[in-house]
Amino acid sequence: MLRHACARALLLAPLLPMTAQAALSAPEQKIASTVKAEHGRSVALLETLVNQNSGSMNLEGVAKVAQLLRPELEALGFKVQWKPMPATQRAGHLIATHTGRPGGKRLLLIGHLDTVFEADAPFQTYSAKGQTATGPGVGDDKGGVVVMLGALRAMQAAGTLAAANIEVVLTGDEEDVGDPQDLARADLVAAGKRADVALDFENLAQEDGQDMGSIARRSSNSWTLKTTGKSGHSSGIFSSSAGDGAIFELSRILTAFRQELPEPNLTFNVGLIGGGQRAELDADGVRLSADGKSNIIPSVAVAKGDFRTLSQDQTERVRRKMQAIVARHLPLTEASIGFDESYPAMPPTAGNRALLAQLNAVNQDLGLAPMAELDPLKRGAGDIAFVAADVDGLVGLGIAGAGSHAPGETADLGSLDRQAIRAGILMSRLGAQAR
Repeated sequence: MLRHACARALLLAPLLPMTAQAALSAPEQKIASTVKAEHGRSVALLETLVNQNSGSMNLEGVAKVAQLLRPELEALGFKVQWKPMPATQRAGHLIATHTGRPGGKRLLLIGHLDTVFEADAPFQTYSAKGQTATGPGVGDDKGGVVVMLGALRAMQAAGTLAAANIEVVLTGDEEDVGDPQDLARADLVAAGKRADVALDFENLAQEDGQDMGSIARRSSNSWTLKTTGKSGHSSGIFSSSAGDGAIFELSRILTAFRQELPEPNLTFNVGLIGGGQRAELDADGVRLSADGKSNIIPSVAVAKGDFRTLSQDQTERVRRKMQAIVARHLPLTEASIGFDESYPAMPPTAGNRALLAQLNAVNQDLGLAPMAELDPLKRGAGDIAFVAADVDGLVGLGIAGAGSHAPGETADLGSLDRQAIRAGILMSRLGAQAR
């Protein structure tokens, strides 16, 4: 018996520092060794997932990724459901539940199946060179899903999964949420209300080579501004009979936005603009056509942009300020502004900080550096924000990488094991806690 224990200790020695081996329980050491032993399996799964295109609008491709993941979760004892979402014009969501001991904390694990790269994008395949993997969605979020599964497999091998109450929600439209949004996110919101902790498996954030902890995500809101003016010959502009025209009114409003809106944690952008005798946005709101002449006062102008905030209060305050600016008019002009909320904010909270502290306790026991809080300005919007009002959460438990949403997106395969070990130990500890 002693001989077997010594052999096991020698096997683990190359994997963890001596201080870490002393700090980790036997099941936690098993989690670490299992993740390391299954590195090749995880990388192979990542390659398979990346090579299956799953752009948000490739509904068949998104469903195929779900089909690849279903047996992985079923093998771990999860009850798996594919939830089609035809009413939102998106593929659907993969939802999996694991029932553990009564009274234990309920964990919600969040990731997504889709990418920004549609079936006609030139960037389609996986490749790897050393520890750098390249491919569409390799980090965002197929690498994150692989980290999640690696952590869960290690928990099963260590015996800590059996008692854990876990719900996994992998959305099929994170990159382009279906409409109506309430329906598209109903399952995720309901899961958040059932959970005690939410863990987001999108990309790990890093600064200067250091892993960072993310406890907040900003909102994503879009706005559309339309101005009108009295048309006529340009020689009469600014007169009491002609006024300032639609484009000057649009310019006044945008200048006032730039001067009057700035405040901490807020960014706002003008992404599309046009005006003249005619200016029209297409149905998707991504193309604008306009025509006119230089000697005619423009009758219409349109601009479209976004703004991002760190709380719902800030969102509402910024909207009121924008509406007040729009309500002031140059002579003989009118203006209106409309808003769409794509993602709510996930503000930093005491509960989120307490979760980061628990993750840093794992880091300490692993002999890893503590993870400082990431500036929320450096993190985009994401699905965990839909449950942030109901449950404490952490962001960025997925793989590290660079270039998300751009051709040449990469993932750091060297971070895969580190992240899966962290997540597996954190989930084991959280799952063992009483509600």
